[in-house]
Amino acid sequence: VVTGAAGGIGRAVAASLAPRGCHLALADVNEAGLGETGERVRAPRLRVTRHRLDVADRAGVAAFPAEVAAGHPGVDVLVNNAGVALGGTFEQVSDEDFEWLFEINFWGVVRMTRAFLPLLRASGDARLVNLSSVFGLIAPAGQVPYAASKFAVRGFSEALRHELEGSTVGVTVV
Repeated sequence: VVTGAAGGIGRAVAASLAPRGCHLALADVNEAGLGETGERVRAPRLRVTRHRLDVADRAGVAAFPAEVAAGHPGVDVLVNNAGVALGGTFEQVSDEDFEWLFEINFWGVVRMTRAFLPLLRASGDARLVNLSSVFGLIAPAGQVPYAASKFAVRGFSEALRHELEGSTVGVTVV
């Protein structure tokens, strides 16, 4: 499962996994870009499903594992890549915009992880990959909401890695 698969890093992840024989459930809000990614990774004997999903939509995320399971026998990898950026100083960014960004960049990761963890555990050998950013390590001016969300993703991932240590689910944050 790859979120944010309509372009950028998500498309590149899908394009890297497909030649390795990974079946793909591609998710994004951008249906046109999702279609392009699906066409790029299409290969014989490779199951590729495309799903319109807004990771900020609680109900949509909660229903998504069943949708994926309808087209795939299991889930071995979840790549939480969906994300947005927003520039401007702290005083320039409204509370609404700050919350919008966190709903996608942080809460989307948390909700997707919670929704898919049972399927990942059932895999027997699974990997959760959460995309942070260099701005999850450094915090430049003009990037307060983005940096805060990416630091949160990193902290969530590192703590979860410790909680899942010894299980069949590994956690990677990049």
